[in-house]
Amino acid sequence: MTHDPSASEAAALDATARDDAALDATALDAGGPAAPDLDLAAALAETEDDVARERALRVGLEEFELDESDQALLDSEWSEEEAEAEQALPVLAVVGRPNVGKSTLVNRILGRREAVVADKPGVTRDRVSYPAEWAGRRFTLVDTGGWEVDVAGIESKVAEQAEVAISLADAVVFVVDATVGATATDERVVELLRRSGKPVVLCANKVDGASGEADAAYLWALGLGEPYPVSALHGRGTGDLLDAAVKALPTTSEHGTLRPAGPRRVALVGRPNVGKSSLLNKIAGAERVVVDEIAGTTRDPVDELIELRGIPYWFVDTAGIRRRVHQTKGADFYASLRTQAAIEKAEIGVVLVDASEPLTEQDIRVIQQVVDAGRALVIAYNKWDLMDEDRRPFLEREIEKELVQITWAPRVNLSARTGWHSERLVPAIERSLASWDRRVPTGKLNAFLGELVAAHPHPLRGGKQSRILFATQASTRPPRFVIFATGFIEAGYRRFIERRLRETFGFEGTPIEISVRVREKRKR
Repeated sequence: MTHDPSASEAAALDATARDDAALDATALDAGGPAAPDLDLAAALAETEDDVARERALRVGLEEFELDESDQALLDSEWSEEEAEAEQALPVLAVVGRPNVGKSTLVNRILGRREAVVADKPGVTRDRVSYPAEWAGRRFTLVDTGGWEVDVAGIESKVAEQAEVAISLADAVVFVVDATVGATATDERVVELLRRSGKPVVLCANKVDGASGEADAAYLWALGLGEPYPVSALHGRGTGDLLDAAVKALPTTSEHGTLRPAGPRRVALVGRPNVGKSSLLNKIAGAERVVVDEIAGTTRDPVDELIELRGIPYWFVDTAGIRRRVHQTKGADFYASLRTQAAIEKAEIGVVLVDASEPLTEQDIRVIQQVVDAGRALVIAYNKWDLMDEDRRPFLEREIEKELVQITWAPRVNLSARTGWHSERLVPAIERSLASWDRRVPTGKLNAFLGELVAAHPHPLRGGKQSRILFATQASTRPPRFVIFATGFIEAGYRRFIERRLRETFGFEGTPIEISVRVREKRKR
């Protein structure tokens, strides 16, 4: 940029700005305007200076060969999309004992494979909400874990979540396996549903043909009205079931929550058993998701709307990411895929790391997944209460060695189990999201690069020196910068530019993308 044809204009503008600053200082010594007025005047002068510099550099850029995409980038106006507020939707819960096909039915209603399904009982453990639509009616569909009687351990926690789902629903679809018939557990669920007083639609699942409809007829004995024969696997009869379910749903929901305009989506990710579900429960102030000592308790991503410091956030608890997706199988394989999708739908990933154990390759891979997805990042070192003093210097060395490329991510030391320092998570999330959204004005960006290149020129390459002509920020979320240059910009120099961008403009907690477009002068 120091060799730009319009550098003399920029130098003249710099000289003018310096003269103005000197005049302002003299006025202040003589008892002139108050400091706030001077600050305002200086800010206005700086803005005008940046605009003039941008205009001058654009004029110089016209001497180079630019294609249509270059021109579109230079002419485009950056604008932030506003998120639309959604209305509170009626809630339809799908309940039943384990392995009757609840999650398969949920996927059939949604029209896509969203809930994790496997041919064994107990795959779903948490209550998971999905937006759904049928015949023009929009509603919230809630998948639940299997309800069982007199169980202990993790199964009892799953049953509790199913009961909570019933209490927070406007209507219920009760799924029964028609090939088995009504069991003692089904009859206990019927008692639970009657006590709740909610409208119930009875689904006789696994009816794959006309011969199975006779089995479905026996379910009239449950006293819940007409059983709808359905094959969730093949889609048979689901239309009639949904017609009845939508009819049972009230127009105005008593339990649906009104979604505020554009709450930020925060994905809690990490390897299995690092405390993601415990942290969500601590932040929510309730036992929202099932927590157990068994690694891999969570399978489906669980959304929870939580208000922190007056600001709403969607927190998404995800399944633990195991060593390699292709080495997993069954429910764990599909859980890993859902976790990757949850990261891509989120705006920021909070990666939990077990501070009491050595940093693993798995931890680094999870962090890299969030960075590769272009999401804002916070690294939370959990289980700090289990870490002894001897472990701390080792942890610091591991971070220094393994995360040397991600020193820009905010770090929070906490304990999800006790709640120690969990309040520090929100400021870190806010800083990272602010950086993820940050935009640098084009004039200011080029002024920064001009000073940087003047002090630290690009190294010679093949006897020639690449010259930066112009730079602009193409987009945010994450910040993406495009540099126009006369030659190739080496990777080391790009990292140097990125480091200085972070130091100057405070891009803490967000990945930065820098692309270079090499352009030659027009032939005369």
